[in-house]
Amino acid sequence: MDSFWQYLQHLTSAKTFIDLGFYVLLVVVFAETGIFFGFFLPGDYLLFMAGLFCSTGQLNVSITPLILSLIAAGVLGNYAGYWFGIRTGPALFNKDNSFFFKRHHLIIAEDFYAKYGATALVLGRFFPIIRTFAPIFAGVVKVDIKKFTLYNFIGCIAWVNTFTLGGYLLGRKFPQLDKYVRYVVLGLIIVTTLPLIYAFLKRKLHRRENIKELN
Repeated sequence: MDSFWQYLQHLTSAKTFIDLGFYVLLVVVFAETGIFFGFFLPGDYLLFMAGLFCSTGQLNVSITPLILSLIAAGVLGNYAGYWFGIRTGPALFNKDNSFFFKRHHLIIAEDFYAKYGATALVLGRFFPIIRTFAPIFAGVVKVDIKKFTLYNFIGCIAWVNTFTLGGYLLGRKFPQLDKYVRYVVLGLIIVTTLPLIYAFLKRKLHRRENIKELN
């Protein structure tokens, strides 16, 4: 448990974040929002920390260019995922699992898309894994580019502003909050992961029920 807290402290410390740099942050957001091997990247709490450290002056960039840059990275990331989905098409579902690619992640995105339609591109921004694979699946099914562009911008603007401005405003109101970032990050991880755990368990239970009916 102590090693876990040490890992969180190292991951979320101001020095580590500053050492990574502003442009590395943009690359992480780009990768996590459309490149299939970026599903494990910590998009939500990095946005939150970016806003928090911006408010305390530990990130040397003002809030407006920070938000605009993050939105640009997120929008371009989704376009990259959409293009990848168009290029690979149905063959992606037959791709073998590897360290960087898990087929069930694409299936989760497919189920989410089937439930919410094109708005999954907006809602999916707030869920790890779905955030990465929803634009790829949109490319696979060839969603109209105009519709995709609309939802891409709406989703990214909502996602970036929610977490980055949230961190920024809390940092302005509670300047000492950066000393408790590990707890904030842990809370964000739990909140954003619970819906995926619920979806996974629900899908597993549904499969068991189908097997019982067949038997």
